[in-house]
Amino acid sequence: MNDVDFFIEEEDIRRERNKARELRASQWWKRQCAKGVCGYCGRTVSAKELTMDHIVPISRGGKSVKGNVAACCKDCNNQKKQLLPMEWEQYLTKLIV
Repeated sequence: MNDVDFFIEEEDIRRERNKARELRASQWWKRQCAKGVCGYCGRTVSAKELTMDHIVPISRGGKSVKGNVAACCKDCNNQKKQLLPMEWEQYLTKLIV
């Protein structure tokens, strides 16, 4: 299946975004942010500067669960956008080479 064939219902996207809001209010998420480290680039940033990123984006079938979210800096979140983990890794590799 390629990206063009993949379709997520708006209702499912809305439900997952609501779950993400609930997860952001949890003590677990607050502890993740309190570490102050971007899950992608490893930079130390303030907890307020960390954002929630879905490792597998909601728009590509990802869920709002602890195992599919990462605390990351805004720069990484903006760069990653809707990429899957393997696509993001390829992007990072190109930056290093």
